[in-house]
Parts: sequence; structure tokens; C-alpha cells
Amino acid sequence: MKTNALVYSENEFGKLDGKVANGLARHSEKYDILGIIDSTKAGLDAGEYLDGKKSWIPVFRNIDEAIYKLRLVPEYFIYGIAPLASFLDEEQKEIIFSAMKKGMNIVNGLPEFFTDDEEYKQKASEYGVKIYDIRKPPQRKDLHIFSGKISKVKVPVITVFGTDCAVGKRTTTVNLVDALRKEGLKAAFIATGQTGILQGSKYGIAIDVLSSGFATGEVENAILDAYETDHPDIIVVEGQGALSHPAFTSSSAILRGAMPNAIILQHPPKRKNHCDYSSIPMPTVESEVELIEVFSKAKVIAITINHEDMSDEELESTICEYEYKHELPTTDVLKHGCGKLIKKLFEVFPELHKQELLVC
Repeated sequence: MKTNALVYSENEFGKLDGKVANGLARHSEKYDILGIIDSTKAGLDAGEYLDGKKSWIPVFRNIDEAIYKLRLVPEYFIYGIAPLASFLDEEQKEIIFSAMKKGMNIVNGLPEFFTDDEEYKQKASEYGVKIYDIRKPPQRKDLHIFSGKISKVKVPVITVFGTDCAVGKRTTTVNLVDALRKEGLKAAFIATGQTGILQGSKYGIAIDVLSSGFATGEVENAILDAYETDHPDIIVVEGQGALSHPAFTSSSAILRGAMPNAIILQHPPKRKNHCDYSSIPMPTVESEVELIEVFSKAKVIAITINHEDMSDEELESTICEYEYKHELPTTDVLKHGCGKLIKKLFEVFPELHKQELLVC
């Protein structure tokens, strides 16, 4: 049974740094999202604001308004902002303490671990609530190094990569897994970041807080766990950052640990520079595909578009252009679904189609 939650995303909902809140508003198997807090969008429907489709998740001005209008105190308060800076300022800390005082347990997706801070622990004890640091890694004795057992996985492993951080890799992954399941296939989703874990992924770990010696092994272990436990027909792994991005090493760990059979690349055509790094220009689709294929020895089999700052006309034109230029199926899963991706996967992995026919 889902537990209810309020998500904090002041001034960031719908933006790049609000990606945790954005993801939870779109999909969560773990939490019943009762509302988003962002005073700059108060009164709006979260789904309608994000994707033009009502989700019946309201956006509130603050905690007090949320509790008053909901007529209850949500069980969990999720910090739904993912800023470049890891540590909260005093104003943000007071928001967390206010939620504690109201009786809400705190779910924290930052790499700043509240359970390591005496002030947070003291406040939690005072108000009788709990703190959950989603990205806090397991103890060293429980971490895994790469074993090579990934070679025993005999079903397709797909990774969804991107040309930047916050381009929609997880959104495409979640939508693709859902579409595969609707085709009658057993698809496993491997989360590699905090939002996927918050959304309820059964397998995965936030790998960006792990040392390089364990990141690859934890990706491999999550895939092995899913393969041995659920016996899926296909495994889809969420990407992080971008292989070409100098600020992130997560992508290389995912490629090494997953050893994917094929890759889908997500790209925002209108983005000129890396988010949070305005002096670094975006790579081209061509350069990223070349880098990924050389590094992984797997092929990019499709392109997915992030339509930020694009009109519908620009999106359709770009899809046609990319399909002609790159000779790869191209789509925007939020606008057009995953039909082209499913068709390509059946083409590349015909055993999936046979499995679907058996189910039917």
C-alpha cells in the first residue's frame, strides 16, 4: 500500500533542479503524492503544468496551506529539489524543521545526509519523526565490486543514456518499462539515482555517492538481483549524467557494470549549454553516439527527444530530421509514447517478440 507524501520544490517545479518533484508528480509506485509545494505555481495542477494532462495533484503555496486544504498531515515530506550545491542553507533547513514539527517524516534525496547531522537528528527526536536519506550508501561490508557475473544474464539489457544531466533519461526509462509490460513482457527497471528509488524501483542504488571501486559493481549487482529474482524478459537501466560530461563519472560506471546490449540516447535539441555549466557547450548527437559506441561496444538503436523550449511543430520537424540524418527511430515518449522504441527492440531482439506471442 502506498503511503502519502508532500513534495517540496519551491521555485523549481517544472525546472531542471526540480527533477525529483517532476518525476514524482509523473509517476510513483511507492508514494501517493498529495501535493507539490511551490509558491510560484500555487493553484495549478502539477500534471497539467508539466505535461498538459491533469494529474489531480495540486500545487500549494506552503506547508500550512497544504495541510489546511488536504485536511490531514501527510506522512512524508520529500525534499524534491536536486541543486548543484549539496548543502542546504539556513532557510531551507527551517523548512525541513517546520515539516518535522508538523509531524511529517523526512525523505531526503540530497547527498547531504541528515542522519549524519546532530541538529537534524535532535529535531527528529524532539518531534518524534524519522529521517530517510535515500542516497546514503550501504556500509562498505554490504557493497559489491564487479564480479563479471553479468555475462550470465541471458536477456537483453538496455540502457537509456543522454547528452546531459536532467534531460529525461529516467522518464523515458520508466515509460519504456511500462510500455513493455503492457506488451505482456516482464520488464525490470534498474534505478541509478534518487528519483527512481523514490518512485519505487525494486532494484538499484544511487551510484553517484559511491566510490569508483564500487559503482560498477553495484550496477552489476542490481541487474543480477533483478535477473535472478524476477526472471525478466528484458532489463532497462536508467542512465546518469552524460558520458561526455566532465562533471560526472556515473555514466561510465553504468556502461561498465551493465554491459548493455543496446542503448537509447535522450537529447534536448534546443539546449545550447550543459545545465549548471553555462560555459560548456552541449555535445552533438553524432559525437555522443560515437563516444558511447566506442566505450561500450554496444549500438545506439534509437533517439528520444526532450522537447524543452520546443513548439509542437519544431518537435515534429526535428523528429523527421533526426530519423533521416541518423537513420535511427526517433520519438518523444511524453508526446508520442514508446511505439517506435518497442518496434525497434522487437527488431533487434526478435526473441522478445516470440515471448510476447507466447504470453498472448
